Amino acid sequence: MTDNQDDGRVALECEAAVLYWTYRFGVTRDELEEAVEMVGDDADAVAAYLNIAR
Repeated sequence: MTDNQDDGRVALECEAAVLYWTYRFGVTRDELEEAVEMVGDDADAVAAYLNIAR
């Protein structure tokens, strides 16, 4: 787990973080990027946008 996962932020610039969050949320990279673009990088907000319980 990287610092980006620890602080609840979805970091798209870090490949390891992207892999973590796409696996964690069960979404594609494109879906993850869309969610971050729409609601920002807060993991709870991204989960809510994707309708996924974090």
